[in-house]
Amino acid sequence: MNDVKLSVQSWESFFRAQVTVLRQLQTDPVFKKLSVREYDVLYTLSNCPTGWVRLNELNKHSLLTQPSISRLVERLEARGLIQRRVAEDDRRGVEVGLTKQGLELQKTVGREHARDIHCLFSSSLTEAEMRELIRLSNKLKATAKQRK
Repeated sequence: MNDVKLSVQSWESFFRAQVTVLRQLQTDPVFKKLSVREYDVLYTLSNCPTGWVRLNELNKHSLLTQPSISRLVERLEARGLIQRRVAEDDRRGVEVGLTKQGLELQKTVGREHARDIHCLFSSSLTEAEMRELIRLSNKLKATAKQRK
């Protein structure tokens, strides 16, 4: 098998496994309270060191495109899960952060989601395989970032 074909097969296997796992995880009843995309935004915000982030930064760390993230932020704000404020370092900018209600929901959904992930992964992979998956994923991510 040539190198190009093996690379493409590796990509297809990796990508299709990720999509299949994500689709399975999305069936968890916890995602009736909050969509996976909404959870992604709340999770990303919960991991911000200051608790606040500009929309363009949120866009970099989430899996959505800018137009989608803007509309999603509006919906989450309307539900009382996130809030906006004027950026402290640049009064022209806007930052978003979790409300108390948003943080509570993120934690609730996160705990249930973590249990579902654990159930799926621990029934499929050994601890050593999970560590190897992390190592390989980080290696791919680092190489992709260097290519920019």
